[in-house]
Amino acid sequence: MNDKKKLERKIDRQMEKGKSSAEKMMDDMVKSIKEMQNDLERKISDYTENVPAKPTIDVMESDDKIMVKTDLPGVNKEDINIELTEDRITISAKFEEELEVEDVNYIKKERKYGEAVRRVKLPAEVIVEEASAKFENGVLEVELPKVEIKKKFNVEIK
Repeated sequence: MNDKKKLERKIDRQMEKGKSSAEKMMDDMVKSIKEMQNDLERKISDYTENVPAKPTIDVMESDDKIMVKTDLPGVNKEDINIELTEDRITISAKFEEELEVEDVNYIKKERKYGEAVRRVKLPAEVIVEEASAKFENGVLEVELPKVEIKKKFNVEIK
């Protein structure tokens, strides 16, 4: 009986050693994965740091038209391009980099430069040839007349 208990204890110790080895291996794997994830996030951040964010956009619909508004601060009218199909609008804008000022020390430089593009599927088909756009105070407004104007009728309940 004594030998049986010794054997059981020995087996228990071996199982504990195996268990802690497996736990240590899992902890090392999780740590390595977290380090790789942090490296990837850092590299993505470095890559996208100077790319302008997508412009914010509002799409509004009335009975006869669709209106699209987007903020493009600091962009010249000549640097905006609007591509339009019957059911999709693409707005792109170039954010020109200003020449760096000499004899100054940048404490923070967050403004982004390059080209920003935004594509949006429209809620209804539009008449491309009749589209109009205006750009004032950094806000682009595009009016798109609908192909089919939906009429609303009130139905009398009997």
